Amino acid sequence: MDPAEDFAARAEAYRRELRVHCYRLTGSFDEAEDLVQETLLHAWRGRDRLQDEAGLRAWLYRIATNACLDFLRRVERRPRAYAPVPGMDHGNGPAPDFLEWLQPFPDALLAPGRPDEETVARETIELVFLTAIQHLTPQQRAVFVFRHVLGWSAADTAAAMDMSVASVNSALQRAKPSLRRHLPEDRSQWRTEGPAPEERKVLDAYFAASQSGDLGAIADLLTSDVVLTMPPNPFWFSSREAMMAFVRQSLDPASPAYFGQWKHLPAMANRMPAVAAYVRRPGTTIYRAQSIDVLRVRDGKIAEITTFEPHLLMAFGLPLVIR
Repeated sequence: MDPAEDFAARAEAYRRELRVHCYRLTGSFDEAEDLVQETLLHAWRGRDRLQDEAGLRAWLYRIATNACLDFLRRVERRPRAYAPVPGMDHGNGPAPDFLEWLQPFPDALLAPGRPDEETVARETIELVFLTAIQHLTPQQRAVFVFRHVLGWSAADTAAAMDMSVASVNSALQRAKPSLRRHLPEDRSQWRTEGPAPEERKVLDAYFAASQSGDLGAIADLLTSDVVLTMPPNPFWFSSREAMMAFVRQSLDPASPAYFGQWKHLPAMANRMPAVAAYVRRPGTTIYRAQSIDVLRVRDGKIAEITTFEPHLLMAFGLPLVIR
């Protein structure tokens, strides 16, 4: 095989894990895709500079991290609280974090890890973790991911980020208090397993209730303090009553705001159960993709719904139209 083609093939083998790395740093699937492509192209062009073939993985992570940090310096974005929408009842809970750029990650594209790494991979891809680390500076975020997600040593992290070991340790110490403030106090909320039977049961019930338009059944599946957000849209709700008042308008055929008939397909995103929603508008015959809902289940009820726009459904292996 031609040496250039051989290098491209070996580098390509790391695409999946590099995509996850870039996603953790940016919170955006689309941007992670672009940054991984930029990383592989940069590596291919500079392949003659790779001195140690055994160090290919570390070298690619270094390039990917620098690409992400450069991108994050340009965009300079940080989470902010959702703002009230005039005329909308949001409920009585606190405004959640608003990350306009947040996107779901298809489980089918997660990089396979060794068995001893799998628990860490699961708890550090969920949306609660992704949201929390967005509060860190880009440098702190990268250091934390290298040290506590990938398990790299301080020395290897320093080499990858062109920092001193002392600077790496300092950045990590500054990151930890911020993460403690933004992660659930109860670590048990931070799941380390795949979907439990309880979650599957709730997901099946949510499917059935949503497709039949059974508003009472939907409400029974929600915690009283359920949080619904819709990045990048500004709508949000922090109670069951407020959410159901909003949903009722689109599901009730007697409502002037009735949206149409719904169908749903199961999915998995960020190691969490998800629902791809399709709607058939009145007078039409085709169900078109409307959204993908990522669900967090707590004590047998849905405690959080993050509703994303449907353009990523093809990355989940799902169609944009069904009949």
